Amino acid sequence: MSDQQTLRFYAKHAAKYAQHRTRPSGPMLDAFLAALPQGGRVLELGCGNGMDAEHMRAQGFQIDATDGTPELVAEAQKRIGEMARVMRFEDLDADAAYDGVWACASLLHVPSTELPDILGRIRIALRRRGVFAASFKGGSGEGRDGLNRYYNYPSPEALEAAYRAAGWTDLSLERDMGSGYDALPTQWLWMTARR
Repeated sequence: MSDQQTLRFYAKHAAKYAQHRTRPSGPMLDAFLAALPQGGRVLELGCGNGMDAEHMRAQGFQIDATDGTPELVAEAQKRIGEMARVMRFEDLDADAAYDGVWACASLLHVPSTELPDILGRIRIALRRRGVFAASFKGGSGEGRDGLNRYYNYPSPEALEAAYRAAGWTDLSLERDMGSGYDALPTQWLWMTARR
């Protein structure tokens, strides 16, 4: 994710952003973990404050928690120590290294034109039959929110097309109403895929 305005927002507001989430991601995270082998290795893309990584570790999984903003990694390290590291999506170059990839509210910042490449990198990083779960803010095309953060805002059809362009075939999409840091009503699109 290379949008400088979005990166600056998370760098400037890292401490406050890290405090807004007080619970792990809930049923979607638990369903993701239930689909993995016990003690499996999980890559988290966009670990934020480290809360989901902490929950996964407590369930016995090996966690590689990453975020593209050094200031957010510092916040995550307060919770999970050196398990959190700086890595941007485009720097992922692992090959069959993970049983699962978890990307809650992070890939939604990837420019639409770059999303198939990132989704392809994630597919390569997974082991055979590995599980990938990600959430996006639904919409009708890219734009910025009231905090000037970039979002790809895909429709379900556009999201599925991006996944298929990256080679994914085993897809499942769920919709959920919720909110985010901006406290606005949000339609969340949760895509689960298996390599």
